[in-house]
Amino acid sequence: MRPVNIAQRAMGNRVFSLVYEKAWRPIFTRGFSLGGSSTADYDRALRAYLARPGDRCVLDIACGPGNYSRDAARGLTGDGRYVGVDFSAAMLAQAARDNRGERVTFVRGDAHRLPFADDAFDTVLCLAALYLIPDPLPVLDEMVRVCAPGGEIVVFTSARASVAALPGADLVAGLIGLRIFGRDELLSRLADLGTDHAEQTITGVGQYIHARKPR
Repeated sequence: MRPVNIAQRAMGNRVFSLVYEKAWRPIFTRGFSLGGSSTADYDRALRAYLARPGDRCVLDIACGPGNYSRDAARGLTGDGRYVGVDFSAAMLAQAARDNRGERVTFVRGDAHRLPFADDAFDTVLCLAALYLIPDPLPVLDEMVRVCAPGGEIVVFTSARASVAALPGADLVAGLIGLRIFGRDELLSRLADLGTDHAEQTITGVGQYIHARKPR
């Protein structure tokens, strides 16, 4: 999967990987709330949730420079492990430099063909990335495949709400390589894949989805 648009080229750039977390991402996150704080507020709650104590295996798809690595690995106990996977070598190198630990591993891979066995992870994340991935819906299929029965799937991505629902929004987003998902598009896909207890929270032009794979 080669970079094919502006956003994907940026993610593969070493300089961008250095400034992404401290400069670009906070501005971008605030943009999802249309200048408000709802996305940042939910993000803080999500980080606290990911850091809760537990013996679980966590997979972070399109982990970038390790935005959630420290939080997701912090509370792990027993045989718990965190694995971050990304297609960008530059992002992974930055993640490995900033997030070292016995329970932390980074792997280069394609989100459409994850190099992991079925039912391997208790928590499967894809946060602030799905809207950048070409042909993104099959990535949900892979997330469900590698999620263990009873495990959870957590997604943060775009939503066709508010200004993102205006005519021309998809065209503008497409020019820079962003996809705007319909409000029910991902929920419907996850339902077709057999997940249940799906919760969706809309924050401006973003959405958080938390779903479970049946036992």
